[in-house]
Amino acid sequence: MARRRIVILGAGGMAREICWLLREINAAKPLYEFLGYVVSDLDKCGQYDSREGVLGDYRWLEENRSSIDAVTIGIGTPAARLKVGRELRTLIPDVEMPALIHPSVVLDFASAKIGPGVQICAGTIATVNITLDSLALCNVGCTLGHEVVIGRGSVINPGANISGGVVLDAGVLVGAGAQILQYRRVGEGATVGAGAVVLENVEPWTTVVGVPARMLTSIPSSADGTGNLIGQTKLPGRSNAPLTRYRPVILTRSSHH
Repeated sequence: MARRRIVILGAGGMAREICWLLREINAAKPLYEFLGYVVSDLDKCGQYDSREGVLGDYRWLEENRSSIDAVTIGIGTPAARLKVGRELRTLIPDVEMPALIHPSVVLDFASAKIGPGVQICAGTIATVNITLDSLALCNVGCTLGHEVVIGRGSVINPGANISGGVVLDAGVLVGAGAQILQYRRVGEGATVGAGAVVLENVEPWTTVVGVPARMLTSIPSSADGTGNLIGQTKLPGRSNAPLTRYRPVILTRSSHH
């Protein structure tokens, strides 16, 4: 089977980590040919961006559409992931956004529902009936308990523990090492600070920090910078993109041998 030609949107540290994720997937089963990075504005590439690997901006995507099979987002900020996802659907609405799952991930694939553009990084452990809505990102070493729902574009940073029955609405950021107790809900656009322990529900568009977590700030609901509301996660349907029972093509590294 020919490898699918894939582009990463973004060129910073998270984009490089997604490139590594692609290499790890290919080590188990050769699925992707990485073409390079694409950014929204070449003039805004900073010192931490991988300039040598940048193919161009959105114009490059449009001009080279026939050479691209798939696109994934290499950005670790929820609002930016959602914004880029909207822009991508306007530019090339038919492009594939595959779910990328590291071979080391432990997950009940039979009961999981995983949307397009989801990324699950190395060492993540998830149990049963997990739902990850489109563009959600689980960074390295996360744990997800039974019936956890991760909303559209939400980001869970390394080492966070999301207990059973927790619902994260759209555009939530969970900091590294944070703990969210069972059956709590974190509202749309909220931020849970690194190392925080969440004992109660978190209101939308707020930031909570500390042990136990307390509200630090509240931000406008148009905080994605576009003037558009991200849209609250709803149960059971969470976005226009369909969620499906996941059918894994990657099991372990040994599957390639």
